[in-house]
Amino acid sequence: MRVHPNAPRNEVAGFAAGVLRVRVAAPPVKDKANKELVAFLSQILGVSKGALTIIKGRASKNKVIAIDGLSQEQIMKRLLPG
Repeated sequence: MRVHPNAPRNEVAGFAAGVLRVRVAAPPVKDKANKELVAFLSQILGVSKGALTIIKGRASKNKVIAIDGLSQEQIMKRLLPG
């Protein structure tokens, strides 16, 4: 996943080169963008914030996130409907 902080609004920007791109409105300061990302993804995916864990890339735009309770197919359907 590639995260773009300081966006005008939170949104899933789609896939590019096999990488999910997400924009978050929070700045990359004091973990604000990471917290906003987790809150945004939990809302879209319909899971609790505790079900999401940033495994790799807390200080990077490139992140690996673990999501408990959903299959990869369910995640893709919820992130990219239609």
